[in-house]
Amino acid sequence: MKYDYKTKPFAHQADVLKKSWDKINWAYFLEMGTGKSKVAIDNAAILFERGEIDTFIVVAPKGVYRNWANLEIPAHMPDRIERDVVVWRPDPTKTHKQALNDLLNPSERLRVLVMNVEALSTVKGQRFLEALLRASVAFLAVDESTAIKSPKARRTKSLIKLSELATYRRILTGFPVTQSPMDLWAQCRFLDKSLLGDCGDNFFQFQYRYAVMKRHSVGTHSYNQLVGYRNLDQLSLLLKEFSSRITKDECLDLPAKIYIQRNITLTDEQSRIYLPGSEGLRSGPSRG
Repeated sequence: MKYDYKTKPFAHQADVLKKSWDKINWAYFLEMGTGKSKVAIDNAAILFERGEIDTFIVVAPKGVYRNWANLEIPAHMPDRIERDVVVWRPDPTKTHKQALNDLLNPSERLRVLVMNVEALSTVKGQRFLEALLRASVAFLAVDESTAIKSPKARRTKSLIKLSELATYRRILTGFPVTQSPMDLWAQCRFLDKSLLGDCGDNFFQFQYRYAVMKRHSVGTHSYNQLVGYRNLDQLSLLLKEFSSRITKDECLDLPAKIYIQRNITLTDEQSRIYLPGSEGLRSGPSRG
């Protein structure tokens, strides 16, 4: 793998990239602060320079997605790669609408779309992403991929369906399991239905294999309750075939702290209280 980095990677980032850059599907299970965004950006850059993709699409939650366009891509993607970066808006201005439409046209420049995952719960968001995927050879990455952990969620169903139109797929999260190993199914299904074997395309079959369910009855109503797990060693072995797991404790060359900026949209009441110059602004020492 020959690639001229814009920013020097830590040793673990270089190792993960070397292992994954040419894989169709990969999961970056890198703990917060270990630099999973940079790995994904370098991966997309390598594939673009090799002529393997022409479009880089990032889907991420509301508090995170704009950082990709404003901070992460400018910081880590080499300046030699000419690109058009567009951030999704549900109600675009005329100029922004034109920028979105331009992404659908062939270009020698790398086309980049940054989209909030919530948009995939809307018909408008689904239709645009589908149009872009059909018009491109795309590298599709889902950041904070536990946002699609629920198989029943509309955005999860949308992304799983649309993922099949992408040439390369990545998921990024520091903690792929937030509540239960059942969180893994939808994230892995987004990558490819074959990755989890014969239960990769059926959540209930996955649940039957790795969860212990107990039937309860209350009057005329009955329901299944998850009471435990099984075969998790087997599941862990499957995951190792298409993922990289890195924790901060494993990264000896990391600085003591790495700060990550998050953009939060304030309500009208929050803006009134906290924004400088707003009526009712409280004075006094900051509590962090």
